[in-house]
Amino acid sequence: MVRPTILKFRDIYYPFLATFGVSANLLTIVILFRGNCGLSKSVSVYMGAMATADLLVMIFNVIMHHICAYHFPHSFLSYTAVCKCIIYINSISLNLSVWYTVLFTVDRFVSICCQKFKTKYCTVRKAAAVITTASVLIYFQSLPFLFAYKFERIIHNIHWGCLPRIDFFTSPAGVGFSWLQSALAPWIPFALILLFNCLTVRRILVASRARSRLRGHSSENQSDPEMENRRKSIILLFSVSGSLMVLWLTAMVSFLTTGLTNTAHYRGDYTAPAYIATQTGYMLIYLSSCTNTCIYAVTQTKFRDELKKVVKSPCTLILILVKK
Repeated sequence: MVRPTILKFRDIYYPFLATFGVSANLLTIVILFRGNCGLSKSVSVYMGAMATADLLVMIFNVIMHHICAYHFPHSFLSYTAVCKCIIYINSISLNLSVWYTVLFTVDRFVSICCQKFKTKYCTVRKAAAVITTASVLIYFQSLPFLFAYKFERIIHNIHWGCLPRIDFFTSPAGVGFSWLQSALAPWIPFALILLFNCLTVRRILVASRARSRLRGHSSENQSDPEMENRRKSIILLFSVSGSLMVLWLTAMVSFLTTGLTNTAHYRGDYTAPAYIATQTGYMLIYLSSCTNTCIYAVTQTKFRDELKKVVKSPCTLILILVKK
């Protein structure tokens, strides 16, 4: 029997994605940790948090779930207790990746549009507090996943596999939880990203006109450092948030049109458009956890310089960690 093309592709895609994603996010964390990228400290904290969340996505969602558990169905990863924990952590890591991007967007909005509030909010301590609070809330919000699955079979008195509990997902609490999950990732985050980005752009356009009038026609050819910094900030913000939204779009559309949200126990036609669309959506979602490093390298000159230093001399990475 010929193996479906989508399954052949995922067998190649996920190992390649994991290799690149883990390396890229580790490099990003190290480079940001050094603090030589010319970014504000609060921005570095949020970018470091996003890289850490993306690294978790690579480790748990891609490597453990889509590679190890998929190719080795009879390993310890198939123990029901372990399987439940992986599902729980998968939900947490994806939510963290999305919501840290929202927090980064809010920080840039405050920095550009709320000058009076900027000194209080855009600090390392405040960034750490906001990230910690959001993380704890997401950990608790995902707890029902630990009770939403049951064992698939019993072998030698050991529970194997994870099956959705029909009684849970059809109960009012389960339906409410499913709707909450859909709202928290990605509908509410994307609405907030669009809102704050639009407000930020509006503020910048108004400020640009005002500064042009103040500077006068005699200085039209002179550079404006303030506007140049804002331009770079906007490019970074829009690249990060725009990439996330575009790569999640396929999954959002496929979930709405096909109703297929979980392919772990799929037993249907692997050539069906609904299955292919859902698998493609997952692949693009996980790809969004690899793109930030490329975005930073393209849009941030100092980050690119630091990346070149580490890539040219791999031993530098070890020396950096030892010195710190």
